[in-house]
Amino acid sequence: MFIDRVELTVSSGKGGAGAVSFWTEKFVPQGGPDGGDGGRGGSVYIQTDNNTDTLTSLRGRHHIKAQNGRPGEGRRKYGRSGEDVTVIVPSGTQIFNVESGELLLDMTENNQKVKLLDGGKGGLGNMHFKNSSNQRPTYAQPGLPGITKQVRFEMKMIADVGLVGYPNVGKSTLISVLSNARPEVANYEFTTLIPSLGVVDYSDYDSFIMADIPGIIEGASEGRGLGHEFLRHIERTSTLLFMIDISNYREMEYQFSSLLEELKKYSQVLGKRDYAIAITKIDALSIEECNEMIKEFMTTIGLEPNTNLASDNLDSNYLSYGVKYEFGETPTSPLFVLPISSVSHTNTKAIKYILGDIVKMSKERRQENE
Repeated sequence: MFIDRVELTVSSGKGGAGAVSFWTEKFVPQGGPDGGDGGRGGSVYIQTDNNTDTLTSLRGRHHIKAQNGRPGEGRRKYGRSGEDVTVIVPSGTQIFNVESGELLLDMTENNQKVKLLDGGKGGLGNMHFKNSSNQRPTYAQPGLPGITKQVRFEMKMIADVGLVGYPNVGKSTLISVLSNARPEVANYEFTTLIPSLGVVDYSDYDSFIMADIPGIIEGASEGRGLGHEFLRHIERTSTLLFMIDISNYREMEYQFSSLLEELKKYSQVLGKRDYAIAITKIDALSIEECNEMIKEFMTTIGLEPNTNLASDNLDSNYLSYGVKYEFGETPTSPLFVLPISSVSHTNTKAIKYILGDIVKMSKERRQENE
């Protein structure tokens, strides 16, 4: 089962109490306080693991608690520290404080280990309180309590390209053709019920990660359909690929504008993300019909068809759009518009290499800005 959001309580361990004890031994005329310190309570750590891809291991767990520290003992013996507890989560998991909504941790790297809650400090034994005016202290410190928080774990997939589109427009088919992902593919809406990731190799040494989420419909940002549940999984992507079905009963311009509007309503960050457009299922129509509809669509959104989109694998029979990829704070036009067919593999190689170039350039740009 795909679980990407879990709420539970986490607690660090309480520190052990210090001991009150006095050294008494035969033939020793003067003893003294020898109570040892209590042990520190266990801490709570969060660690990422790329072999984990959901939060299923946390499902059904209501309280995760580290071990308490043991109390100190006589003869200056320290109490044993409580064992720490480590929660394993997928990369991309965020931890929020449920009460305040504060983001506590954002785990974005593999094998990243961060302390979430500190264990309580152990109390000092009475051996620490002997002084010239008090040779027989009869008190010791209690251990400090641990910390308890109600937290929410939210997983956000980490990908370079996120696929966005209405149900049954070919998102799952494309990711299955380009990558090693094998989502369910069928000719009905909402076939995809959970997000999936695929690694797309576009050269011997280079690859990028593509994310497919369930289809978005009108009102998704307000809770309609399935897509709203998973929109957060494309928040980390550097580029969005709008999948526009040329054979759909919805007009292409309507598909594009409504998808863009839903993304803006859901998140201002997504509304400003660099994007490109893939016109899918062109194998369902003739080349002449496709070009006529593509030209009309591009004109409607203010683009000039057939503008310098270069690729060795590009089928030149179809109109396309693309200039030297222009990145900006708020993109005003798509990076490219490319007709594709995942069934006949028309322009599937071209879109793989073009997206690879865009991802590479996007990473270089981020590194320059850091």
